[in-house]
Amino acid sequence: MVNWHSLDTVFLDMDGTLLDLHFDNHFWLEHLPRRYAEFNNLSPEEARDSIIPMIMAERGSLNWYCTDYWSNRLNLDITGLKAEVGERIGYRPHVTDFLDAVKSAGLRSVIVTNCHPDPLSLKLERTGLDSRVNNIISSHQLGKPKEDPAFWQDLDRLEPYQPAATLMVDDSFPVLESARAAGIAQCLAILAPDSRQAARDRHPDIPSIHHFDEILPSLRQRQPLPSGQ
Repeated sequence: MVNWHSLDTVFLDMDGTLLDLHFDNHFWLEHLPRRYAEFNNLSPEEARDSIIPMIMAERGSLNWYCTDYWSNRLNLDITGLKAEVGERIGYRPHVTDFLDAVKSAGLRSVIVTNCHPDPLSLKLERTGLDSRVNNIISSHQLGKPKEDPAFWQDLDRLEPYQPAATLMVDDSFPVLESARAAGIAQCLAILAPDSRQAARDRHPDIPSIHHFDEILPSLRQRQPLPSGQ
């Protein structure tokens, strides 16, 4: 499923790949509509009917992920509201073991996320995830989401990489398709990003797993290159 011996870099999505997507789904589908209703004297149903189409209209764009944009659009402190349910932020199964194994194998690990820097800081504070990887890049640093094919060329300026020696792991099929079109040699899909929801169907062309324990044995067989190689 993954040719570990051909790799030197592992790009990792964060939400739904390393962290449980339940937090984000709960926030956008339940907590935000409830708080928006309170601020605007609406019923939760009215708030949801107003907010959800607004959000879906931005799907795939940088605005979709931008807390500044939604704070201005909804006249709410989105990052502050996210902190109200911050106890729901947590790792997906086997993630810490996987990240430890990536490090032991001598591979460079880089989080490549569409998450805005403000909620990103909240998630790092809650999880300490930044201490487990070599670097973190937010698409907001590049001004375009990972779904944009130009993102991957721009990424090379901040985090130089060889596409032929890189693996991208993500729960978003459009992102993986974008990465593959940009020349990234290996892509892997996560099928169970939200612990409270059923797993999704597999992508017809991209290998997939439910959890990282499915690829841990083969990763642990990879030996790091000798120093200087």
